[in-house]
Amino acid sequence: MSEAGGGPGWGFPVPQRAPWSLVAATAALCLVSATSVWPAGAAPMSREERQKLGNQVLEMFDHAYGNYMEHAYPADELMPLTCRGRVRGQEPSRGDVDDALGKFSLTLIDSLDTLVVLNKTKEFEDAVRKVLRDVNLDNDVVVSVFETNIRVLGGLLGGHSLAIMLKEKGEYMQWYNDELLQMAKQLGYKLLPAFNTTSGLPYPRINLKFGIRKPEARTGTETDTCTACAGTLILEFAALSRFTGATIFEEYARKALDFLWEKRQRSSNLVGVTINIHTGDWVRKDSGVGAGIDSYYEYLLKAYVLLGDDSFLERFNTHYDAIMRYISQPPLLLDVHIHKPMLNARTWMDALLAFFPGLQVLKGDIRPAIETHEMLYQVIKKHNFLPEAFTIDFRVHWAQHPLRPEFAESTYFLYKATGDPYYLEVGKTLIENLNKYARVPCGFAAMKDVRTGSHEDRMDSFFLAEMFKYLYLLFADKEDIIFDIEDYIFTTEAHLLPLWLSTTNQSIPKKNTTSEYTELDDSNFDWTCPNTQILFPNDPLYAQSIREPLKNVVDKSCPRGIIRVEESFRSGAKPPLRARDFMATNPEHLEILKKMGVSLIHLKDGRVQLVQHAIQAASSIDAEDGLRFMQEMIELSSQQQKEQQLPPRAVQIVSHPFFGRVVLTAGPAQFGLDLSKHKETRGFVASSKPYNGCSELTNPEAVMGKIALIQRGQCMFAEKARNIQNAGAIGGIVIDDNEGSSSDTAPLFQMAGDGKDTDDIKIPMLFLFSKEGSIILDAIREYEDVEVLLSDKAKDRAAILKGKMIPNYIINSNPEMESEEQPSSENDPPNQSAEQIITSSSQDPDLAEQAAPEERALSPPPEPAGAPSPAEMDNAANISPSEQNSDPTENHESTSLGGECTDLDDQPQEPSETEEDSNPNVSWGQKAQPIDSILADWNEDIEAFEMMEKDEL
Repeated sequence: MSEAGGGPGWGFPVPQRAPWSLVAATAALCLVSATSVWPAGAAPMSREERQKLGNQVLEMFDHAYGNYMEHAYPADELMPLTCRGRVRGQEPSRGDVDDALGKFSLTLIDSLDTLVVLNKTKEFEDAVRKVLRDVNLDNDVVVSVFETNIRVLGGLLGGHSLAIMLKEKGEYMQWYNDELLQMAKQLGYKLLPAFNTTSGLPYPRINLKFGIRKPEARTGTETDTCTACAGTLILEFAALSRFTGATIFEEYARKALDFLWEKRQRSSNLVGVTINIHTGDWVRKDSGVGAGIDSYYEYLLKAYVLLGDDSFLERFNTHYDAIMRYISQPPLLLDVHIHKPMLNARTWMDALLAFFPGLQVLKGDIRPAIETHEMLYQVIKKHNFLPEAFTIDFRVHWAQHPLRPEFAESTYFLYKATGDPYYLEVGKTLIENLNKYARVPCGFAAMKDVRTGSHEDRMDSFFLAEMFKYLYLLFADKEDIIFDIEDYIFTTEAHLLPLWLSTTNQSIPKKNTTSEYTELDDSNFDWTCPNTQILFPNDPLYAQSIREPLKNVVDKSCPRGIIRVEESFRSGAKPPLRARDFMATNPEHLEILKKMGVSLIHLKDGRVQLVQHAIQAASSIDAEDGLRFMQEMIELSSQQQKEQQLPPRAVQIVSHPFFGRVVLTAGPAQFGLDLSKHKETRGFVASSKPYNGCSELTNPEAVMGKIALIQRGQCMFAEKARNIQNAGAIGGIVIDDNEGSSSDTAPLFQMAGDGKDTDDIKIPMLFLFSKEGSIILDAIREYEDVEVLLSDKAKDRAAILKGKMIPNYIINSNPEMESEEQPSSENDPPNQSAEQIITSSSQDPDLAEQAAPEERALSPPPEPAGAPSPAEMDNAANISPSEQNSDPTENHESTSLGGECTDLDDQPQEPSETEEDSNPNVSWGQKAQPIDSILADWNEDIEAFEMMEKDEL
């Protein structure tokens, strides 16, 4: 799935009948079958253990799905921390992420075919009846065309596919008469107006009730869309045409794919991330296999499988050759510029590329799939989950993890391709981490920060549509599934479409449009299945031998040699000048800058300004070196500017009945005890009097030896800290006085000092937004004694509860959550235009801003949803003479692989505007749950664990 939201779930079932199989009529898709040998020391997992893990997946799904139906339905998604539904317009806007929500019970529709895969046919029948009875597709809501297609249209078609299968079997769904298909057709017609452009590329958004460009539609003015958004339609639209006989849907989707193919960069055969839907000009010219492009490549290969059209395979193979030539730098997959594909566009990777090893398995290219998958697994082993983005030296770049399923998907396909039990152990780790770190009483909560273990009040529909499906299939035997999974193809949201559609209602002419645009070398294409001896040698240690060099790539050493050495430094020439080595007083460096088209200007205040004009470079290679130098200088400057910013902290409720399972994201203070350098602080909480903490406390006996709760406002943070410290408090939590504020939507808040010496403050101080603070306050109202842990990151529950009489099911035996400290952050490396300007200085930026007349806070500005385009960038940074001669052994720059590994992690920020509900006539009551109701749910959760323990699950 692309950056529009969600996670790419796609796939194709691996044939068991033979090592290689022809599928979907003329489609020759090459897949490696499961082998019967295993690496030494990796014994096959017993059937009993696989059944146990499969049953555990079923229980986890029941926990997520049951809580959605109880606390959220008919809302689109569940908010698992507050046990209520997420209703569009009634919660603070999350930006583009909310475009997936259309008031059409998204999670229920997205989960339909998962119910059948998990052999929950009765629940499936009940769910279909609810969809037909309750779901309305005519809401006055602006939704993403991409998300609505893959989640809702795909969900309805997947549900229809399995409904007719069950009906044919004769036991279930005997009453069914294509009702889901009729709903899908209705939705398909609602999406068609989005294609009303000269190019045939769809608008990115549409109003379900009013369509496009009408005043009441509130959309239709957009000019850009992502490549995946326009190129991930063909499976659902073609299936709708094949099911109904209405050819218009497949025609529109094909036209969009044809246009994208025509607009590819001809010399590199790559496509950009964002394109103008009217002119076809590339808006963002960086190219990769992650967010914004991912499922475009996936759908080219799968369109060939489902539709039997050779042109789709030709296009995919052409793109794949370019990907492996330019983007693949094993084990990494790094974005490049489409016009200069030898030049990396950024030095970090996003989590959505985790689908690519699975796609490589479908292609039959096993070795790079194993390499990239193993690299990703090593990142997961360090952080428990895959961060939204991480750098080439494996530092966290964006710290969130919304429970994406892409890695589980690739794990499933690699296991089916290799039969290596190693991948079963990988799947077991995923299950354990989900239960240990993401499971909460009302479902599974996304990770706000993988470093601290804090949660986000979010459980996306794709979690139920994809994650449990792939995990269950990973451990299931063929007889565990009530239908033949090999007869279906997975969409990008893991919805199932039957392969017999390839020969049904074939009214679309199979015109090979590929040859109109390029001369193709047939030797590039795999028209027949390759010999298994070539792809997967008859060696039980083959996969292990590929993985072994990558075992310590994350934890014990920085990766070396992974950055392309362009043209072998041009036949023996010196390597290009790096930003970290640059000295403005070195004549040789100045001469190198001149060759690269970079001019140096001395300013009156002692600073220097760097300006690049690519046309003034000595050669195109020198111009690329100059572009890289400027990017490195920007990253170096950005890092220096953010050195004063602190990472988030964690407040963990450890008393009964929470036992460490609730973790709240907290803002740090620039004074007091540094929790990253000292042991965590643990104690019971007590409210201070006065609550604002701005004067001497009148209840010192109540806060003595405890962690004081204080409200923000009316005086400086440092003054509050001194007052509670004088009263004997061992720590303080400041709760925001802005009602409704939340870490889900607001940037990280850092408490600044009062401009005076704050060395006298010895206790830790943390800041909670209103929503997180209310969780503690509600707990106090229900239970007088509430104990919390203040730390730099969430602690393992086994360590928290050591020595206490706690049931075994509360404590998981997984390794400790503790990981290396990651002290600061790093900016996104921006894409640069041919002319760039950098101004640098060593002066520390004044990051503190006036938050209120009486207090200040440090709050980094929100980052944009996507990487900026070259046209949008006006880069400025400061370099002073003292910085120009910095110690070259110090690794300031993220692309440097020769220095010591450090963790300088970044966090994305999100907008906090609130979107108004445009349809007041629709009543969507929020199911807010009091603490006693939440605890009742928790008791049910505990009982389930007890039953599992009793049954030895």
